[in-house]
Amino acid sequence: MARDLDERGAAFLRGGETSQSLTLSDLFDTGDDGAVVPRLKAADPPVRANVLHLDPEFATVISKAIKEVFLPYFDKVIWFQNTSMYHFSMFHASHHLEPIVATDDEIEAEVEAIKRVTKTVCPLKIVLDRVVLTSTGVLLGLWQVESGTDPTEIRSRLREALPRAPQKQLYDPILLHTSFARILGHPKLPEEQSAPSFDHVKFFHGLVAQVNEKIHGFQATVSELWYVEEYDVLALALNGKMKVRRLHLGCNRQGNENS
Repeated sequence: MARDLDERGAAFLRGGETSQSLTLSDLFDTGDDGAVVPRLKAADPPVRANVLHLDPEFATVISKAIKEVFLPYFDKVIWFQNTSMYHFSMFHASHHLEPIVATDDEIEAEVEAIKRVTKTVCPLKIVLDRVVLTSTGVLLGLWQVESGTDPTEIRSRLREALPRAPQKQLYDPILLHTSFARILGHPKLPEEQSAPSFDHVKFFHGLVAQVNEKIHGFQATVSELWYVEEYDVLALALNGKMKVRRLHLGCNRQGNENS
């Protein structure tokens, strides 16, 4: 992921695709004041996602550091993830590339199956390894797990609990990462830096390095898994309409391990 920006350049300055094959113009409009606003579209059928949730206690610290570095340059053309919705995508019961339609009863059965999983999963103590900026303009945090149930094990248990789920999932099974912000336009720079020869990639690397100086090694605890029905496309990322079941990680029985 860290090499992505070097290899593909700042594709987001050219209206590039997102990580889920949606263009930026699919996701955002420009408001009357020039600020980017989500273009919410109904998800038909709704996406059903299982995510680990990062408490706002931790998310607020991260968001503050990122805004201090990026806001002076991007102001209205950057979208910050809502600090109450910082999350780590773990497993989809249905997603837009392979919709698995479910009745209300089937959804309730999925929730009960997930509850049984969360009772065996231990809270995760995690540390922020580094922040990276992708070629699609997403500022991501990549985390290491210091203790608790390993993400690959959690995903494996969710797969067992949801046999109807899409075979192809949207995320690397090993990674634990969360989106902090999305850049949607060009930085505001002094005129002398706006020349055609200006190295945008080098500039972005410099900003990311500043963020890493502030929050590299930041520690957090994750103790909830959310079963989310996203009624709007990317509702978790764009403050859309959704239904959330908050499930506490119980650390019982075979989940009683450290990794």
